[in-house]
Amino acid sequence: MWINRFAKTSSEIYMEKFKLIKIPTHKDERGILSVLELKDFVDWEVKRVYYVTDVTAGRGGHAVRGEKKIYIMMQGKATARIHDGAMWHELSLLGPSDAILMEEMCWREFIGFSKGAVLCAISNMNYERDKYIYDFEEYLNESRK
Repeated sequence: MWINRFAKTSSEIYMEKFKLIKIPTHKDERGILSVLELKDFVDWEVKRVYYVTDVTAGRGGHAVRGEKKIYIMMQGKATARIHDGAMWHELSLLGPSDAILMEEMCWREFIGFSKGAVLCAISNMNYERDKYIYDFEEYLNESRK
């Protein structure tokens, strides 16, 4: 049987396109301090930061061409569903030390937000409507090129 040693497994694709990262978080009697030193995780310029609060339904449901991003679960919990072009991955985000670093285009959905949850996103690009893909089949076709 011939084995392609150079083919990438889905877990290797997962590690290339996105990964769960831990943000150093310190807790004492005064509260919780989480510190994200961007230089430790990214080599790109930050152009946009936004966050969602009071979430009553799923968020995301799209991919963005050319975007690199960090999602930080600043407060509360949620589940991230990420498709890397090959398969779905589900990640639990359980508080301020949990984040996702997305280095390539992936489809993303966020579901199951706890009451009071805050999800922050740090992006390498400003909002450009024409870069967004809202059709999953279109995303799959484009991600497999």
